[in-house]
Amino acid sequence: MYLVLKKITDGLTKILQLLLIVAMTLLVFDVVWGVLTRYVGGEQASWTEELARFLLIWVALLGGAVAFETKSHLGVDYFVGKFEQSVRRNLQLLSHVVVLFFAISIFIVGGGRVVYDALVLNQTTPALGWKMGYIYLVIPIAGCFMVLFTINNLLETLRLSADEETGKVD
Repeated sequence: MYLVLKKITDGLTKILQLLLIVAMTLLVFDVVWGVLTRYVGGEQASWTEELARFLLIWVALLGGAVAFETKSHLGVDYFVGKFEQSVRRNLQLLSHVVVLFFAISIFIVGGGRVVYDALVLNQTTPALGWKMGYIYLVIPIAGCFMVLFTINNLLETLRLSADEETGKVD
């Protein structure tokens, strides 16, 4: 089961990384266009700042999910790595459980509520006219990825711990 989940998460990570590259490229072009319209045309295109803000939100949240999968999230992995090996496993398990709780309660449940409320209230963005619920949709999406990636990391931690106890460490 772990190997199947690992293949799925590896594939999703690659897709997310590609999506993040595209979003960052769009973000750069958007900001450059905003600067050009400000200095060449005398007035910045009204939609560029709004689009840049939304792209940055999506990049930050989805990038955070990828950071969990690649174990490069500074806030979680840095402090766990400072402890001795005997304590590290328990702290890793605890951090996985805390991240799962946070991702489910805040990102999925809370974010889902924000998306629902924004869609019901028919909130739209001022410059682009997009529904805010679609902008906020990144919150539960990132939460789902964080849950999936954290479960994968939790299983990997348990698997490595079991291998260490039986002497099967590679």
